[in-house]
Amino acid sequence: MIELICGDITQAKVDAIVNAANCSLLGGGGVDGAIHRAAGPELLAACQALPEVDGVRCPTGEARLTPAGNLSAQYVIHTVGPIYDQVRHPERLLAKAYESSLELAEQTHCNSIAFPAISCGVYGFPHDEAAFIALNTCLNAEIPNLHIQFYLFKPLDLTIWQHTLNSLL
Repeated sequence: MIELICGDITQAKVDAIVNAANCSLLGGGGVDGAIHRAAGPELLAACQALPEVDGVRCPTGEARLTPAGNLSAQYVIHTVGPIYDQVRHPERLLAKAYESSLELAEQTHCNSIAFPAISCGVYGFPHDEAAFIALNTCLNAEIPNLHIQFYLFKPLDLTIWQHTLNSLL
């Protein structure tokens, strides 16, 4: 089941909240900053404990799991989406970011997960393209009984994603 919500992902009542992170996993702006602020210092400490190579704790398209700190979720799944105009085939990397997050949710036996619109903020991915990739990836994931929520920040974004979901169903 997929549900679209216009609201604050840090308030999601799910097993795992997905963070649209940067490669360092040390917090940033947008969704990443909001999740780090709401989760408190435990989330930053958990991220700092993850292994890094040349400052990269999570390469683009991959995902990492940490406890959720002060959030109501059990886990934060950190994933790094592509910067739209800086990579070849950003659509492949965006799909991989969703796939990697869903794999971690399945491995940890999550029944519910909340996604933001990965790469749609400062990373510049157009909402219509991102919505198609994200929703298509989630609809094709074979994870029985997983309740998937997408938290969208603006009403216009919700409209775009709802139109896309309707066209895919």
